[in-house]
This record gives sequence, C-alpha cells and structure tokens, in this order.
Amino acid sequence: MNAIYRTVGISKQSFHQWSDRMLTRYEEQEQLLPIIRQIREDHPRLSCRKIYLKLKPNYMGRDRFEHFCHNNGFKLDVKKRRYRTTDSRGVIYFPNLLLNLDELTGINQLWVSDITYFDIGKQVYYLTFITDIYNREIVGYCASKTLRTEETTMIALKMAIKHRNIQKESDLIIHSDGGGQYYCKDFVRLTKTYGMNNSMGKTAFENPHAERLNGTIKNDYLIYYQPKDFIELKKMLIKAVNMYNQYRPHQSLSEHSPCEFNDLINDGLLTKTWIVNKKKIESKKEKVNIFIT
Repeated sequence: MNAIYRTVGISKQSFHQWSDRMLTRYEEQEQLLPIIRQIREDHPRLSCRKIYLKLKPNYMGRDRFEHFCHNNGFKLDVKKRRYRTTDSRGVIYFPNLLLNLDELTGINQLWVSDITYFDIGKQVYYLTFITDIYNREIVGYCASKTLRTEETTMIALKMAIKHRNIQKESDLIIHSDGGGQYYCKDFVRLTKTYGMNNSMGKTAFENPHAERLNGTIKNDYLIYYQPKDFIELKKMLIKAVNMYNQYRPHQSLSEHSPCEFNDLINDGLLTKTWIVNKKKIESKKEKVNIFIT
C-alpha cells in the first residue's frame, strides 16, 4: 500500500483522513432518508426542493439534496417509488434479527427505535424513541434540532441504558430502520459495550411498533399540547412519555399501562410470553407481527 500512496502522491494519513470524511458524509446523508420518507408519506406531492426548504440540512446544499432525493426514489415523476440504500459506499447494515426471533419472555430482550419529525410553525424538530416491546414502555427518548447521532440516538440510548440499569453482555436486540444514526460508529460502539445485538429492517413494515409509537406521541399528545418552541417541546415530550408509560392502557397489555403491566409481572401476578410470528406479504417484504399466546 505504501508504494501505491507514493505513486499517487499522497500520504497514508491523508488517505485515511479523506476516507473518514467521506464516510461521515455518507452517514449524514443516510440519516435523512427515514425523515424524507415520513415527510413524503404525509405530503405525497411535496417536491424534493420544498422538502429541502423544510429541513434545511446544514451539511448539504439544495442541488446536492435534490440529487440525493432523486437517486433514492423520491422524484415525483417516478411511477414506482423505491427507497434504495447504498451499502456499496462502506456503510454498515445489520440483518433483521426479528426474523429469527421466536419469543419474548421478559423486558430488556427486544428494544425498537425510530426517529420522526415534529413541526412547530416553519421549524422542524426531531423526536427519537426507544421502546421495550415486552411491556411497550418508552425507555429512552429525546427531542433535537438536528439529525446528528450525538443529538438523537446516542442521547436516547444512554437514557434507556441508565433507566433499565443495563449491564454488559446484556444480549438484548436493538432494532431500527436503516437510518445512519443506527450504524454510526459511536452508536455501534455503545451497543457493543453493553453486548447488544444491532438489528435493522429495510422498510417500515419491519419496524411497525416504532412507527405506530411515533404517530401516537405526536397525534395523541404533542399536537394537543401545542408547544410553541423547542424548549416547550422538550418539556411537553417529557409529559407525553410519562402519560404514555404510566397511564395509557394498551389492549395488548390487557388494558394495563406499560408500567402497570411491568409491575404485575415483577410481583408475580401476571405471566406473559410474546410469540414473534413471521409473515410474508404479497410484495415479498418481511413483516413481523407480535402477539400474546
């Protein structure tokens, strides 16, 4: 390799610095994909340029943003939308471990996570959630002004680890979509420190509980709380998560709230095993349903 470096006239250090910059750029681009997808689902005919004006990413100009959207299937004149990923660029993707999961017998076995957006006037903010599937409790969350990993998934994961007192070699699965925040080096380093198994789905069909939670917190709580700025959004998010965890009954939890359900399990008054049922829909995408037996 040293001979190659000398031939092209660059140093080994310069090459690795360039490689790190390119990887960071690709990670930042991939972080946008789930949010762009959500905006397009909410506004089917919103152009890529208007999505850019809505998000205003500080690390990507308008033309490069539009080109990025077009390359990932968001151009409006495309008859069949396709949300492509680009693992050939050195980006890490993890297998969907839910497809091989048989059952859940307690908390801290399967966490799911997702990032969504929330509008306040013309400003867009981002909400990150981590949920324990066994009792449906939101164990980590945050509101942020950007999509950077250190402001989204890292904060939520550290909160979840502290809240659940996770020890090393936990062996729990943390499942998400393909957003760049979930394969960023810092995030993966933290999950590996605690022995977590990273899992990813390629579409919303493979992360349905996280997608549903996004809508519940936004539409059933935050919209009615009407936060007027980012400071109020953070306060109202704390309130919404507390209401959801402590008091919101779930049909799947026998009309108990997530915290009530967990208390009953801990007191030995209730025993539940969740069976993970794997189904294939007609489009041949994998869909994971979880139900009680």
